[in-house]
Amino acid sequence: MAAYKVFFRKSVEKDFSIITKKDLRKILQRIDMLADDPRPSGCEKLTGQERYRIRQGKYRIVYSIQDNKLTIWIVKVGHRSIIYR
Repeated sequence: MAAYKVFFRKSVEKDFSIITKKDLRKILQRIDMLADDPRPSGCEKLTGQERYRIRQGKYRIVYSIQDNKLTIWIVKVGHRSIIYR
């Protein structure tokens, strides 16, 4: 299976700016793994949207998958209490 390419929305840069370096490193590793398996164990499809969510510690990573283009777009990264507002 071909690896997916991962892209980030511009707004994700702002999300990253408030996360500690230690947590950010783990989040980026988790995102990196999506290129090989965009629907890993534990991912959840968001209701009413073509987006998925995975957890990394107390943070959530929201992303969309375009299977026909083999791309993944990271849409939002944030603390679990912020993501669902």
